[in-house]
Amino acid sequence: MTATLSLALLERAYGRAFTSAQRTNAQSVIDALTTYGDRFGLLQPHRLVQYLAQLMHESGGFAYDRELWGPTKAQKGYEGRKDLGNIHKGDGSKYRGRGPIQVTGRANYREFSKWAKTIDPGAPNFETAPDKINSDPWEALSPIWYWSTRDLNRYADRGDIENVTRTINGGLNGYADRLRYYDRLALAFLGYGMNDMPKFQKAAGLKDTSGTSGPLTRAALHSALLKLTAPQRLSADVATAPVVEEVAVEVKVPVQVDKPVVPVAVDKQVKSKADRMGWLAGIGGTIGTSLTGLLGANWQTVLAFGGVALAALIIVILLRHQLVAAVKDIRGEVEA
Repeated sequence: MTATLSLALLERAYGRAFTSAQRTNAQSVIDALTTYGDRFGLLQPHRLVQYLAQLMHESGGFAYDRELWGPTKAQKGYEGRKDLGNIHKGDGSKYRGRGPIQVTGRANYREFSKWAKTIDPGAPNFETAPDKINSDPWEALSPIWYWSTRDLNRYADRGDIENVTRTINGGLNGYADRLRYYDRLALAFLGYGMNDMPKFQKAAGLKDTSGTSGPLTRAALHSALLKLTAPQRLSADVATAPVVEEVAVEVKVPVQVDKPVVPVAVDKQVKSKADRMGWLAGIGGTIGTSLTGLLGANWQTVLAFGGVALAALIIVILLRHQLVAAVKDIRGEVEA
């Protein structure tokens, strides 16, 4: 039996009862999703789990609705950050992270203001009044704005938690905690208890049923969550999690060879056989010359030339066998 989004479900994923402040912040998120979630495609369970996992990490389980200011070394670095639109002194602190997803920087406050006007023309100008992000319904709408304008559904549809995290965080800070929330939320939406990972793994047909969650388990969770949405409502980009798609395939690429390369060992053998053939030919030549010299130039010369021809024929026969053997040897070496 599957579950629906509720405070009780979020508390189960968190691991203990919410404080009063956490309940208020979490209910704000639920209300915004109830009203606007379907418009932005966030009510499909496989997307919702990804979305909520990120929000629960960023807000410390809905405990914080604004960035705690030190300033820390990292927060001091907000000053003068042109990529965040912080061009005036004090912008770093003024436009600190607010809302469940921690909207940060003057430029983002400006963009959120424009987007909020499309929801309600009477929405505040958050660039001039940044604290108003923490008022309803804007506090819980700010993560919907961020998620939809970055098209994070495309990563959620593939079960790609890493790229969702990189887009929101700029890196992989707190990645283990985000994965932990993903696992717990997925189990909750699939109707399992928080300690039921071995039970899910067994039902999914996984070899590892130890309860330890890794890429294969999360791929199975993603596939199970996809089944909770009617196929006709799923995006064309939906895919199983990346680990399922990774199949090692051996691809043989033909190599264009301009000319054969003879190994050094084969080259030495060829030279050796060639030297042997030259030696045999030299013997044949010597025999011919000797016979011609011993015999006269008269009728005996004819007989002498006949002897030379016979000797040459014998040499040719010998050389032929040597040549054929050499070619066979070379062919065998090259093909090997």
